[in-house]
Amino acid sequence: MTTLEAGDKAPEFSVKDQDGNTVNLSDFKGKKLVLFFYPKASTPGCTAEACNLRDNWERFREKGYSILGVSADTQKRQSNFKNKYEFPFPLLADEDKEVIQAYGVWGQKKFMGKEYDGIHRTTFIIDEEGKIEEVIKKVKTKEHTAQILSE
Repeated sequence: MTTLEAGDKAPEFSVKDQDGNTVNLSDFKGKKLVLFFYPKASTPGCTAEACNLRDNWERFREKGYSILGVSADTQKRQSNFKNKYEFPFPLLADEDKEVIQAYGVWGQKKFMGKEYDGIHRTTFIIDEEGKIEEVIKKVKTKEHTAQILSE
C-alpha cells in the first residue's frame, strides 16, 4: 500500500485521459484536487464511487475542487465509462501504471480467496501547492463525497 502521507509532495505525472489529452498534475496548481484511484471501469464498486462523486460535482466545484479518476484501463474503456455515466471529470488511462506506481496504490489484493495484484482503491486530496492533504485508504464507494467534504 501507499507510503504517501498528508504533508508529502504529490508525485508529478503526465498521462492521457479518456480522449487522448495529456493531463499533468501541474495543470492543477492553484486548485484543490481529488485524485481517486479505482480498480476497474464499469465494475459495481467503481461505478458507485464515481457516480457518488458525479452526483456531488457542484458541491466540489463550490469548494474549489477538481476531480480526476485513475485506473489502468484503456482510453476506450475509460471513454465508454465516462460517457455512459456522464462524468463531468476526466478519467486517466494509466495503462503503463506510471501514476498508479508513483502513488503506491498497486499491490497484492485478495478477493474470494484468491490473491492477485491490482489497484487498491485509494483517494488523495491534494492542495493548491501540490501537497497531499489527506489519504483515504478505506473508501466507502456509496458515501465517498462525505468522506472528502466535511460539512
